[in-house]
Amino acid sequence: MSTEIKTQVVVLGAGPAGYSAAFRCADLGLETVIVERYNTLGGVCLNVGCIPSKALLHVAKVIEEAKALAEHGIVFGEPKTDIDKIRTWKEKVINQLTGGLAGMAKGRKVKVVNGLGKFTGANTLEVEGENGKTVINFDNAIIAAGSRPIQLPFIPHEDPRIWDSTDALGTERSTRTPAGNGWRYHRSGNGDRIPRAGFTD
Repeated sequence: MSTEIKTQVVVLGAGPAGYSAAFRCADLGLETVIVERYNTLGGVCLNVGCIPSKALLHVAKVIEEAKALAEHGIVFGEPKTDIDKIRTWKEKVINQLTGGLAGMAKGRKVKVVNGLGKFTGANTLEVEGENGKTVINFDNAIIAAGSRPIQLPFIPHEDPRIWDSTDALGTERSTRTPAGNGWRYHRSGNGDRIPRAGFTD
């Protein structure tokens, strides 16, 4: 099924830059459409990046602070982590924030089209989504497509031991997997052993 819509502004990507731009356009009285590949607003940052990682960092920080209190005469028992409960709490945090953004979009009458968008002309964008194809005719476009992990040609990406940031946030438990700077702290705080590996240009 194919749908065609017309709008003054289309915003490709609903991360912090995308939804901020879309909301500003709507506040200025422009008819605005957001195109987003995820089913919720917020992009990588809110769904599988900054926010979930900060939620897990908070858990690791609490564990470390509890250990540090031993210097002040307060000793807690060895912490036990329930990965399923931690994941449920993390998802609750994400849902609260993405739900808030959905409410803000609805309040501004910003239409959200879910799927992968590609430009097919100077003023047309085609979106492939679960419910079919949507063709958007627009006057102005804002590209806020964000980023994704680079695939290094010398690394076997099909190897289950090789993770990107999304894999690290979604896994049940790590063993000994090389990771970038951002992941060692919260994974090790939750009882995982993660050596550091880094690459330079």
